Amino acid sequence: MTGQVGTPLRSDARDNRGRILAVARTAFAAEGIDVPIREIARRAEVGVATVYRHFRTKEELLADAFAEQMASCSAVMEEGLAEPDPWRGFCRVIERLMEVHALDRGFARAFTSQLPRVAGFADERDRTLRMMYELVRRAKETGSLRADFVVEDISLALMANEGIRAESPGMRAAASRRFAALMIQSFRADPVAPAPLPPAVRLPLSR
Repeated sequence: MTGQVGTPLRSDARDNRGRILAVARTAFAAEGIDVPIREIARRAEVGVATVYRHFRTKEELLADAFAEQMASCSAVMEEGLAEPDPWRGFCRVIERLMEVHALDRGFARAFTSQLPRVAGFADERDRTLRMMYELVRRAKETGSLRADFVVEDISLALMANEGIRAESPGMRAAASRRFAALMIQSFRADPVAPAPLPPAVRLPLSR
């Protein structure tokens, strides 16, 4: 955690901090990272100064709010690298990352941008990206991943994936799985006999 490290908190302060984090996680997941601190404070029923006593900057709040998701992403990458078949490991990573990002708009934006540049979160994100580069290298060596693929293509896919709008988190996750399958087919070096796509999900048309 980035806030109040090594400093014991009174029970009321712990309650405030926990409530601020819970509100921030919900707000960032549903609305993205642009939700202002003042609005987080209002929903948590605390003053703005209370938020800043626990989190010196919005970046620190973002880092703590997304710590669990960041750890999950790192675990996904580690599982992908542990897979004996690099292509299968790559596919698993794409599927899992897209599902995680589809369910949390804020984390998707934080992961693909330069925010928050907070020690801990940023370091873990950089470690995750290094693992992705290694997985891409291995998948290319097997000839399964197209030679002109670059890691930035994953960022493009995640940005597009973030735009999925559906009536429920379950439908959003299902639509993300189908989109991931489409992306994986486009990334494959020789998509002669593509696997069947997951079931389609009814989504609202953009106006």
